[in-house]
Amino acid sequence: MRQFYDTFSTPVGDFSVAIDATGAVIATAFGGLAELRGRFAADEMVHEPARLAAVDREVSAYFTGDRKEFTLKLSPSGTPFQQSVWTALRKIPIGKTRTYGELAAEIGNLGAARAIGRANATNPISLFIPCHRVIGGDGSLTGYAFGETIKRQLLEHERAVCS
Repeated sequence: MRQFYDTFSTPVGDFSVAIDATGAVIATAFGGLAELRGRFAADEMVHEPARLAAVDREVSAYFTGDRKEFTLKLSPSGTPFQQSVWTALRKIPIGKTRTYGELAAEIGNLGAARAIGRANATNPISLFIPCHRVIGGDGSLTGYAFGETIKRQLLEHERAVCS
């Protein structure tokens, strides 16, 4: 299957996005093509910026503070449990955070905080599915695939946009 990608320059570094033939986002990565390829099983990656123009507009608007919600079609590949976690993540408002325990309660599985952490770690569509908004029960910036620095920068950006 052929996938299409582009890499955008953002205030927190390069951000790469892959879409399928329908235009649905299937993977993202902070970094370039190598990082993106590490996020999902890519068959054939074709660099086609024109196909990702709408993604570019939404990412740019997010970083200028003109967009607080993404409207892109997303198609993450995962188990039913992962999908439920990723759906819950999309409900966290910009500028807000949730703990793993709070997400476990939200999906109706109080004992699932660790499993939620694993689902967060396997989120293939970072930023659009905002796993960076999940923090430890003690308020610490735990576990983000692209590092604590980017996680902190994203949260600070979102708080500034919402203030």
